[in-house]
Amino acid sequence: MIINTQENCTKNSATSAYRKVSQSIGNTPLMEFIVLPNGSRMYLKLEQFNPTGSAKIRMAKSMLDEAEQNGLLKPGGRIVESTSGNTGVGLAMLAAERGYHFTAFVDNHAAKDKINNMRAFGAEVVCVSDEGNDGLATDVRDAMAEQVAKEQGALWTAQHNNFANSRGYTELAKEVVNQIGTGITHLVGAVGTGGSLCGTTRALRDLGCHSLTTLGVEPIGSVIFGGPGASYHQSGTGTPEGAEIGALIEYDLIDQGFKVSDKHAFNTARYLTKHYALMVGGSAGGVIYEALKSIQSAPAGSTFVVLVCDGGEKYLDTVFNDQWMTEHQLFDPQLDQQLSDLLQQLKA
Repeated sequence: MIINTQENCTKNSATSAYRKVSQSIGNTPLMEFIVLPNGSRMYLKLEQFNPTGSAKIRMAKSMLDEAEQNGLLKPGGRIVESTSGNTGVGLAMLAAERGYHFTAFVDNHAAKDKINNMRAFGAEVVCVSDEGNDGLATDVRDAMAEQVAKEQGALWTAQHNNFANSRGYTELAKEVVNQIGTGITHLVGAVGTGGSLCGTTRALRDLGCHSLTTLGVEPIGSVIFGGPGASYHQSGTGTPEGAEIGALIEYDLIDQGFKVSDKHAFNTARYLTKHYALMVGGSAGGVIYEALKSIQSAPAGSTFVVLVCDGGEKYLDTVFNDQWMTEHQLFDPQLDQQLSDLLQQLKA
């Protein structure tokens, strides 16, 4: 059993102990990152402190819980999903805990550490891409997951169109309100399936955050907010050209959409690690970068909450690897100085 360190350890009570790893999902820390002279504040919701190191464990659990409640998943059953990594790792962990068989369909865009994590939990991992092709193949992954589910009677969790995904972030919203109240003016997050940003937005508004403005961030090359499609390296976010934009992207819940380049996203993630000891994933670097830009023009006294989906430990072979960054022409030394100047200005 795992001791819940949030309880008073001196109680020595059985109620302060976990019996399953999944009981440690949630209650992630909220970090006050910057305070501006005009009273505005930026908080980071650090979701890497979940088991499996990602926010997506929340929605993986929600999808399985609802499938079980609706009789769609029987003891010893099989689950399939198309994934770029974090959802798959969450499903793999929960499948191991609950006694299910899990097959993940991935492409070479997925981080190696995420694939290895899935396999460590006993998942079957099927790569749909040819060797050497590191582009996104979301449509191919989805088609294979759907086909296998039909042929073998497995549950395809279909994360892009499964509203249990969005409902999985209700608790995240409750945590934020418990941590800083309902005076949140801006929520900033990446848009991939749309579940985390739209699900959290809906729940925050239901909880009384009536002045909330939601800012969505996708990679340049993603087509969620329009524009031409192109390849990008940010993992677990955006929608590539040719892939379906899922039902969970509720445009009426997103007030503004932004695009961020791989250079800005990855160099921001590296800067935060070196100067703040804050190691975040590549797409989270892009979200924080856009949040820093947006808070400059926000009204005095604004309260920003930034959803940091995962940590950087899964990207040591890519974002935090100098050789990989050089090979992909992603280094931009000027961005370090720009970030330094911007943060200095915001804190002045």
